[in-house]
Amino acid sequence: MNLNDLFVYSQYITPQHLLSRTAGKIADCEIPSFKNPLINWFIKQYGVNMSEAALGSAEDFKSFNDFFTRQLKEDARSIDQSPSSIISPVDGAISQLGGIQQGQIFQAKGQSFSVVELLGGNTERAAPFMGGDFATIYLSPKDYHRIHMPCTGTLREMVYIPGKLFSVNPVTAENVPRLFARNERVAAIFDTEFGPMAMVLVGAMIVASIETTWSGLVAPIKRNVKTTSYGPSNEEIKIEKGEEMGRFKLGSTVVLAFPPNATEFVESLKAGSAVQMGQTFGSINK
Repeated sequence: MNLNDLFVYSQYITPQHLLSRTAGKIADCEIPSFKNPLINWFIKQYGVNMSEAALGSAEDFKSFNDFFTRQLKEDARSIDQSPSSIISPVDGAISQLGGIQQGQIFQAKGQSFSVVELLGGNTERAAPFMGGDFATIYLSPKDYHRIHMPCTGTLREMVYIPGKLFSVNPVTAENVPRLFARNERVAAIFDTEFGPMAMVLVGAMIVASIETTWSGLVAPIKRNVKTTSYGPSNEEIKIEKGEEMGRFKLGSTVVLAFPPNATEFVESLKAGSAVQMGQTFGSINK
């Protein structure tokens, strides 16, 4: 058994939720003598670029989580405003992107997962994305952890899906079956000019929480699938391209899904490509 095998095995025996919730409590600590050294250590350890942050020092942040979800300076990112463009919703690296084939999304060599399972087990919800396209983007610890809209959309539905909290990295992607469809996640379905778009915010070990701009912290008391519908009977929630739609407090991954023939990714993008929020990611097929 090699080190990668031992790491993957440890994921199965670790009390994932207890460890992650404990980390969340620690990350919310506001005691300066604790949070300031922790933030400074993290900045040095992971090479965080603080020159682009709106606040520049550990002392400026209320807690580690406040630092981790830090705002950028107004000119730190350029948003592609072309009407037909789709932008990267986050800073990170592309894990995979391509077509949804026979209802499956490619995860890593030898691994894939069902779009139905990813979106909470509802075949009707998943149907528009069959034969469509997907992109999976991984956020590393040093990255900016706010999530923005890749295109303008009106929120139709939000689904909280309970699950495991495996770590998310290349080793687990290659060795944990259905990783992104097993981990705790929040799926937001938007109506756009080209049809529905799914944005799935995937949790991971040590991820304390997932938030959206319209509902705040998404953490139902009961760990059951919870669906919230939006539309004519509720106040319309329309979010413009480039606007913030959510954030991760520690972690993780965003999975995007589009209908067939609706969009086209930038040809140069591939697994391993680094991306920044706001850069051209694809285009809408007119």
